[in-house]
Amino acid sequence: MAMNQDMIGFAYPASDPYLVTPEAIRTFADAIGDDNPIYRDVEVAVSFGHTNVCAPPTFPIVVTMAAMEKSFHDPKLGMDFTRVVHSDQRFEYQRPIAVGDELVVTTIVEDIKALGNNNMATFRTEVSSGGELVVTGWSKLVVRGDDA
Repeated sequence: MAMNQDMIGFAYPASDPYLVTPEAIRTFADAIGDDNPIYRDVEVAVSFGHTNVCAPPTFPIVVTMAAMEKSFHDPKLGMDFTRVVHSDQRFEYQRPIAVGDELVVTTIVEDIKALGNNNMATFRTEVSSGGELVVTGWSKLVVRGDDA
């Protein structure tokens, strides 16, 4: 089933705010096996020029995946999430995410392309805190077509 290309450019309503806590950063850093002290110790983070403990570069996936979930199951989009394979992920930072940020995510359907029997969907997520853009993310997903 082809995805609805009329959805290209559609922006979903912003997510509820997500408060970044020291525990959330520590838990994420532990999960990815990164023991860098700037993710755990305020003094170390400040010594590297940060204002507080900051999050690992892939931390936005915590909030972007939750926000994109609405689009994945939107009947107007026509995505069969049971057939999705993750293709690519990247983040472009304006500044690091830090303890105390209240992250709000807007998800935009940036592109949908047919690739043979498959579809490639690109979602852009704009993550802000206090009205300031912090990081933009792009997720590319392949939606496998029906087996012939």
